[in-house]
Amino acid sequence: MDTHKLKTAMAQLQSELESGGKLDPELQQLLKSLDKDIQSALAANEQPEDDLVASLNERTQAIDARFSAEHPYLSTTLRDVMDTLGKMGI
Repeated sequence: MDTHKLKTAMAQLQSELESGGKLDPELQQLLKSLDKDIQSALAANEQPEDDLVASLNERTQAIDARFSAEHPYLSTTLRDVMDTLGKMGI
């Protein structure tokens, strides 16, 4: 797994979130939950179950849709995270 690339993309997303203005509480919670689940999948050091992968993909796409509408400057970084997760099989 290319965890370095994912960690770099996640750090960039976090940095952009902190510098880009205030997010609504619901979107913040969605991102925290997604981050926690991604970290758990990485820590497992094994291929995540299909239902976890589907859940992460679905939630990431929903968050991306909101970013595209509400915070377009973050959309590219989130897509980088999504792409890296896909390449890692997550």
